[in-house]
Amino acid sequence: MMISDRRPDEVLIATDAGAGAVPIWLAPQDNWKTALAHLSPEHMAWLEANGFDGAARKHVLLPGAGGTIEGVVLGIGTPDGASRAVAAATNLGALPPVLASGTYRLGDPAACDPTMAAIAWGLGAYAFRRYKANGTRKGPVLVMPETADAKHAMAAVEGVWLGRDLINTPPNDMGPAELELAVRALAVRHDGMVEAVIGDDLLEKNFPLIHAVGRGSGRAPRLIDLTWGRADALKITLVGKGICFDTGGLDIKPASGMLLMKKDMGGAAAALALAHMIMSAGLDVRLRVLIPAAENAISGSAFRPSDVIRSRAGTTVEIGNTDAEGRLVLADALALADEEAPDHLFTFATLTGAARVALGPDLPPYFCDDEGHASVIAAAGSAVADPVWRLPLTTPYETWLDSNVADMNNVAEGGFAGAVVAAIFLKRFVKKAGTFAHFDIYGWRPAQRVLGPKGGEPQAARAVFEVVRRMVGS
Repeated sequence: MMISDRRPDEVLIATDAGAGAVPIWLAPQDNWKTALAHLSPEHMAWLEANGFDGAARKHVLLPGAGGTIEGVVLGIGTPDGASRAVAAATNLGALPPVLASGTYRLGDPAACDPTMAAIAWGLGAYAFRRYKANGTRKGPVLVMPETADAKHAMAAVEGVWLGRDLINTPPNDMGPAELELAVRALAVRHDGMVEAVIGDDLLEKNFPLIHAVGRGSGRAPRLIDLTWGRADALKITLVGKGICFDTGGLDIKPASGMLLMKKDMGGAAAALALAHMIMSAGLDVRLRVLIPAAENAISGSAFRPSDVIRSRAGTTVEIGNTDAEGRLVLADALALADEEAPDHLFTFATLTGAARVALGPDLPPYFCDDEGHASVIAAAGSAVADPVWRLPLTTPYETWLDSNVADMNNVAEGGFAGAVVAAIFLKRFVKKAGTFAHFDIYGWRPAQRVLGPKGGEPQAARAVFEVVRRMVGS
């Protein structure tokens, strides 16, 4: 399901299509004149006249005869650290929105990480214009650097575009049924298999929490289950929160709190973006993706504060707040995932506002109590410019979820450590998995950044793609 105005293969083209392409030269701020010494004296004078100093993402067009453009110079600041080449490459993402239509190439692919350069360009070229009268637009294209891992780059770009498309689609066109169709389309593309448990069948198949959250809506809730890969390969299971719109339920959100609730299925979008990356790259894993999809609506049949509901795992949950519904649907999905003891289990969810209070919109926290696995996740995120930050999963706060009438409450009293408490709740449904990591993502970019426009963002998908690639030695 790709509904952007262009396809990734229209903004990143084959290496043999670069005849006549305009070169892009990268220039670090600390020695930009040395890096550009191959340019003509006229072009160097032009750069100085335009105040170019190598500052990150500042670009200057180099004029040629008859009004043509002979090149583009892009400042990359002064990237440092182990990922200097990656940091330099990310600046390429700033160019697609501002350059004129045409074909471009890296003037010196050795000046940065060429694979990350292709990814950055592809992510920066994304635009969601499905609902605009002038929906299509022709923009610049980049010739894939010869030394880039083109398969990896395209898998990453296509996956992120897919995730963005899903989040950006308004809720009237992206309910649980439409989300299921997107999963089925992805499975068809990669020869995967999908099963779904829908509506009241959720009760028969023992998914009572998913059913409870979605029963107040006229759009039937469901558990969507995608599988792909060799049955005896490394078992990777992804669980993504698929709340297609969240009113807060009977604990209703204020109007301002609903404005971005189409993104409450951002966890599902991130899981599906990652799934596409894994399948497209052909990684040798046994992949399973579980999407509990529902709409948290208000009606006479909506679940209530103080209801007690038995989960798939058999434990009972008192509903302290109906606006903490994401952890409920994830609990049933996690219980199912855990039954087959996957080697690695990842959850993605737009779960708590507390995560944003702690770390803001651009740095999602993750929770993992396996030290080695947690370190790999952090390093992978930094290596691909998809950063995440670890918060504690083992804490003294377990008793905050105690209930007088049930095995647990879905919320704690007070406002402390909301993201941590939510992660603790989820971990109670994971017993057999080899490792467990939970990502509390925002799923949205509040303003244009170098790697993409304002709008939906499947955060942490590329980071975990790198984790899985390292696991299988790809």
